[in-house]
Amino acid sequence: MNNSTLSETELAALLDAFSEPAAVLSGDYMIIAANQAYRDHYAQFGQVAGLHCYQVSHGYQRPCDQEGESCPLQRCKQTGLRQRDLHLHNTNHGQEHVDVELLPIPVGEKDPHYFLEVMHLVKVANAKPEGEGLVGSSKAFNEMVSLIQRAAPSMITVLLLGESGTGKELVAKALHSASKRSQKPFVTVECSGLSENLFESEMFGHEKGAFTGAVNKKEGLVSAARGGTLFLDEVGDIPLSLQVKLLRLIETGTYRAVGGVELKHADFRLVCATHQNLADKVEAGLFRQDLYYRISSFPISLPPLRERVDDIPLLVEILLKRLVENEDIGSEAKELTISNEAMDLLQAYSYPGNIRELRNILERAMLLSDYQVISPEHLPKHIKPLLPNSALLDQTIIKPLPENSENGHKLVPLADLEAIYLTQIKKSTSLKNNELASQLGISERTLYRKLRGL
Repeated sequence: MNNSTLSETELAALLDAFSEPAAVLSGDYMIIAANQAYRDHYAQFGQVAGLHCYQVSHGYQRPCDQEGESCPLQRCKQTGLRQRDLHLHNTNHGQEHVDVELLPIPVGEKDPHYFLEVMHLVKVANAKPEGEGLVGSSKAFNEMVSLIQRAAPSMITVLLLGESGTGKELVAKALHSASKRSQKPFVTVECSGLSENLFESEMFGHEKGAFTGAVNKKEGLVSAARGGTLFLDEVGDIPLSLQVKLLRLIETGTYRAVGGVELKHADFRLVCATHQNLADKVEAGLFRQDLYYRISSFPISLPPLRERVDDIPLLVEILLKRLVENEDIGSEAKELTISNEAMDLLQAYSYPGNIRELRNILERAMLLSDYQVISPEHLPKHIKPLLPNSALLDQTIIKPLPENSENGHKLVPLADLEAIYLTQIKKSTSLKNNELASQLGISERTLYRKLRGL
């Protein structure tokens, strides 16, 4: 197929076989033809043929790779192989996450001159403050969503790794909703709350009379998840003595109810999550190595909120909306906003409790603000940095210079002054790094970077 044998209209008609937005591109990023779904999705441009793909999807004046993004077309040209990248596109519905797939179209020459671009619309995440699922647009967030997109359609076991409060259950639900099992149950097992005595009964069920108190037959959570997804939250908390039972379930796909003799067959997709370093637990003899390798086929790291600073305004907006809806506190709350000063403080804080902590901070502030405007005074004291006013200046380690300091006093470059100040602080304070970063009005990640440079 080449442009001399098929017209733009004929190409567009062929592309209409795709239900998702699709286009044929030239090697210089020009859109040769697009299907109706593509034209509808980027309707603000009307006729897209003749425009460059980066103009339509990003509003750029040059290719994505020259704007700091990964470009699947560039890699497809270099390798001649299928390429995929998750991008944030400007569409007729606002900004949306799009899984962009590029395939070379063979035309007889050694190097491909035409490329098929298919836009797989991402439904598990939102770049706008709406919906109930994952929300964000930062680089760290997009990298996570890209992995979710890859893993969701398959049956591969996924291990979610992240600090407490980063939203591991939300990600597990996103994996389920984007899978072929989305119409079947999503069952959560809180592993940290299961004692050794309860584990088998909760997981596998029990027969009537299997033990004292078993007055009725009970189906277990493995049975409840039939056809769907079984989510083991905090899998690292499962006692070592019980891990062999989970391993046997995963390896054989079979189990027996407590007190039963019938061998039952399980049917679930497994997703696990932990805030612990399981590799360290394996080395310490606290987690079975064979189980670790079984559940860690496809690890996905969830970024802490301090690495998603650009997402905080978006998260604040959606969390406030959800809080107002959940509280049902009247129409006056619908006008709740947050001041620029308060937002600056929220973006400077390091959030050891991650998104869960941000939600708690906003819920408290919402009640203190009388549902009007959230200001700095409505935020907890521990997230407010020291302000450089004259009263506080007398308490700082570096004292103010006398008047006419340029006469007889050597001025210190700001970078050197900062290094001196940080060195003095570390010697004179017992604050933890997250507390110190909060007091200094910077993120914990920025503080680590600055301390490494000393």
